[in-house]
Amino acid sequence: MSKAARISLDLSGRACLVTGAGRGIGREIARVFAAHGAGVLVADQVAERAAAVADEIVASGGNAAPATADVSGKEACTKLVAAAAQRFGRLDMLVHNAAYFPLTPFAAIDADVLERTLAVNLKAAFWLTQAALPLLRAAPQGRVLVTSSVTGPRVAYPGLAHYAASKSGLNGFIRAAALELARDGITVNGVEPGMIATPAQDNLGDPAHMESLRKGVPLGRLGSPADIAGAMLFLASDAAGYITGQTLVVDGGALLPESRTALDPV
Repeated sequence: MSKAARISLDLSGRACLVTGAGRGIGREIARVFAAHGAGVLVADQVAERAAAVADEIVASGGNAAPATADVSGKEACTKLVAAAAQRFGRLDMLVHNAAYFPLTPFAAIDADVLERTLAVNLKAAFWLTQAALPLLRAAPQGRVLVTSSVTGPRVAYPGLAHYAASKSGLNGFIRAAALELARDGITVNGVEPGMIATPAQDNLGDPAHMESLRKGVPLGRLGSPADIAGAMLFLASDAAGYITGQTLVVDGGALLPESRTALDPV
């Protein structure tokens, strides 16, 4: 087969910052990117989690370092990008994955809950990307990748109005930033996970409720962090070099209009 016919997912020589990388989806993104050759700054607000993931990657032969940061503030985001630049001497890929979503009835959402949700989920995308711009402009193929959600842009979920608003805002950020940064050769894309089995999903209901959600997925299972990491890897790779301003839904087919009525429970 000719060289031109092969699609490369190799990230060798590139450097990446992943927020919320201490567990769940972020951990798997960090692991997968490192396994494909990238140097990864593993950022999490809990130092022990960040260190554990970085150590795991290094033990597997990868290149990673931990960083502790609460990305709800602009200064912390700026320092985090600077830490990535100091560690790797460059930054090719920024992955904003950190999220905050306490299950809270609409009438009970207070100023603190709303502000932290918007700060971590939405505002951090602005502050991280602004801080990373000089490095991404210098990169051969700069990438901004965001973990969005189907909740907000496409569906609603009781108790998550604050989260839905933040993720809808993220999708707007993706489209607008993609237009403004295209001339710099920087692509901006996102992944919208459906129901993914992670520790953070524990606040969405008991096992019986999660089982009912599983039955509504045409593929017959909840998603895994690896499902999201695979989509992120594609968007980070050379194969996605002509894709920008887009979000990729990864939900096992749950959003198909016929999924609740045309399929027998699995």
